[in-house]
Amino acid sequence: MSDSAQDRTLPATPRKIAKAREDGQVARSRDLGHFAAFFTAGLLLMALAPDAMAWLAHWLASGMQFDATALAGPQAMTDRLALFGGRFVLAVVPIGLLMAAVALAAGVACGGWNFTWKAIAPKWSKLDPFAGVARVFSPAQFGQALKACALALVLAVIGGLFLKASLPRFMHALGMPLPGAISHAGSAVWSGVVLLLLAMGTFALVDVPLQRHLWLKRLRMSHAEMKKEHKEVEGNGDVKAKMRVRMRELANRRMMAAVPGADVVVMNPTHFAVALKYDDANMAAPRVVAKGADLMAFRIRDAAREAKVPVLEAPPLARALYAHAEVDREIPAALFSAVAQVLAWVYQLRAAMAGRAAAPGDLPALVVPAELDPKHSIPEDAEE
Repeated sequence: MSDSAQDRTLPATPRKIAKAREDGQVARSRDLGHFAAFFTAGLLLMALAPDAMAWLAHWLASGMQFDATALAGPQAMTDRLALFGGRFVLAVVPIGLLMAAVALAAGVACGGWNFTWKAIAPKWSKLDPFAGVARVFSPAQFGQALKACALALVLAVIGGLFLKASLPRFMHALGMPLPGAISHAGSAVWSGVVLLLLAMGTFALVDVPLQRHLWLKRLRMSHAEMKKEHKEVEGNGDVKAKMRVRMRELANRRMMAAVPGADVVVMNPTHFAVALKYDDANMAAPRVVAKGADLMAFRIRDAAREAKVPVLEAPPLARALYAHAEVDREIPAALFSAVAQVLAWVYQLRAAMAGRAAAPGDLPALVVPAELDPKHSIPEDAEE
């Protein structure tokens, strides 16, 4: 029941909206398309009204002219009907094409351009009669049918009231000459068209945000769907955790393999260990090859002792290096002086062990900037 309509209370994610558009599900307003098409046709007829009236009057006048050849046989009447029918089609088709183009543009303006073949792809579920009946009698279809009936009723009422009020004007046109009658009736019809367009425009103004709201409502997601999409996008949490553990293990192995090649290991005896290496031919500054805390620190220490790498206890320097230096990166410039003292002492120790120099004395006091030592506390009067 996690995917029922009652449980879908969360707004659709951008990913689901994009997927719905790929499937051809876009918010469209038919009322907007109808209004735009008829409004364009009305503007076109109003702009072309003088020429159209003159053409219509000439057409009717020529259609009522007969000669002896037209009365000789029925074939002449058929040809004459085909001629006038062709003229009518040539006049109406361009207007129809323009109305179709404007309706298409209105749909694009409402829901954006979206081209996909998935909407017309065959689906076996569409052949299911039970699913078809459920769609026909669904609340959404019922609402659409009710809205269409309301629009038809409003247009019928407006049209009926207009015809009732304009009936004397049409009756008066019967006693006028043909050109004047056409102009008089056209102005009366145009008044009715304006009223119908106002009604259609009002429905379109309400239908556009309504269709957008209903479309987003159909795309709402349940908590289960949201979690499933999150897993698809971000990946399974357990798998990602295992991958992090695996990557951490590989990084630790690389660090432990680099410890025997280090020049010195600086330790805080109980918490931190940082292995340093410096090669003046290839490095601009000493580099951290391994670092660790707690158990990893002891592993680095033991590996260094096995490889006969000097292990030096310098708690402030060890803390500062662990906090501010990254593995396979050069140490911060503020620690150059302290690390240089340590390396100089180590090099002298190695020379003494090889018999090339006297044994070094005690390591001099190392100067570590207080701001780099995590153990250093900021005075209360300095906190602002």
